Amino acid sequence: MFRNQYDTDVTTWSPAGRLFQVEYAMEAVKQGSAAIGLRSKTHVILACVNKANSELSSHQKKIFKVDDHIGVAIAGLTADGRVLSRYMRNECINYSYAYESPLPVGRLVVQLADKAQVCTQRSWKRPYGVGLLVGGLDESGAHLYYNCPSGNYFEYQAFAIGSRSQAAKTYLERRFETFMDSSRESLLKDALFALRETLQGEKLTSSNCTVAVVGVGEAFHMLDKETIQALINEFEIAGEEAPAAAPEEAGSDEPAAAPEEGAPADQGAAPMDI
Repeated sequence: MFRNQYDTDVTTWSPAGRLFQVEYAMEAVKQGSAAIGLRSKTHVILACVNKANSELSSHQKKIFKVDDHIGVAIAGLTADGRVLSRYMRNECINYSYAYESPLPVGRLVVQLADKAQVCTQRSWKRPYGVGLLVGGLDESGAHLYYNCPSGNYFEYQAFAIGSRSQAAKTYLERRFETFMDSSRESLLKDALFALRETLQGEKLTSSNCTVAVVGVGEAFHMLDKETIQALINEFEIAGEEAPAAAPEEAGSDEPAAAPEEGAPADQGAAPMDI
């Protein structure tokens, strides 16, 4: 994207009806390391890729617990994601104190979207440069939402955001019809396979990914490294066979992933992530 006379502040419309500052914030989400989410009738899985700015530093936290029944995975500007996750945590605490019941996932997502929308309509504010995958469980079942910096939100069966997420989306689109009736273990397997697609040849290990689970009778928690590595080892043979199961579809994945590889993702990643 290139600067123009209509992107000096967030309240200026271009003649084409676009808000460039909002689009730049959405572009920041694409520069962050990948995060994915998928759900069944009873469980929601969130997973993300861990990347460090330097070999000498640790990676930034990309998955946050909001409440026992809600968690969030982020891609983009992690500082913004941390602030928004704290806001969500406070909303859950306030609702629980007032009504003595867990905050419904859909209501929290709407409140978060309203907060993001305010930043697109005030000249002294900037849009949040982070996309959030909100996964949770309430009385109506398991839910997975994506909150966009523009203030829009969408509910998904499975979704991926961040750098090279198109490869993961291709895998999820091929498999999503089976997710609703999937078991917890099967969902974890699909989450790891989808996450591996975003690495573009890098080996998936417990040190470069984080996985979190919430479900019926299971509070939101992040799996420890030993559990994740055991799952990777268990599914490693099946993982090699997964692309071969649909060779004609595997061929169609390459064009979808190519734009992400060519995109200047690494150029914008350093200052904001990871």
